[in-house]
Amino acid sequence: MKRVLVPLAEGFEELEAVTIIDILRRAGIEVIVASLAGSPVTGSHGIRLAADTPLAAVVEQDFDMIALPGGMPGAEHLKGDARVTGLLRRHRARGGPVAAICAAPMVLEAAGVLDGRRATSYPGFLKDAKRTTVSGDAVVADGGVITSRGPGTALDFALALVTELAGPGASARVESALQREAAGRR
Repeated sequence: MKRVLVPLAEGFEELEAVTIIDILRRAGIEVIVASLAGSPVTGSHGIRLAADTPLAAVVEQDFDMIALPGGMPGAEHLKGDARVTGLLRRHRARGGPVAAICAAPMVLEAAGVLDGRRATSYPGFLKDAKRTTVSGDAVVADGGVITSRGPGTALDFALALVTELAGPGASARVESALQREAAGRR
């Protein structure tokens, strides 16, 4: 079974975190939610989520993907945590996929994993990225690096993660069960 690490920091964006966790689990992918500090972790809108484990307990483990929810100041906390940036660098050095949404692509940029890639983020969070081609697309997948713009793109982002890990068939099955219709087909 594929394993994905989702680190949570105080001030994370709740909609993004819950969507990533939920959609991956619906696809049969094991998700380990790890708190930077204690648990529960409080999001940017006051919603508290219980982590499965502290990050310290899993920092030496291997995962099939690392997925970062955004939100502020959560993304700043992720960016400032040497364990997170170290995990991202080691994971990418092994060729593993990483993902970040909203403000969190700045964490990937700080870790050097966006170098030479196309990426997107919430407007302004990659404005200083010098070795990254910044896109306005809702979701960008480029060579094992998946980024997305914000809470409104969270479902498309999470489905892109399923596609990366389990293939388009798994993503289509999860999406079909959600009974989602495209806005233009209603």
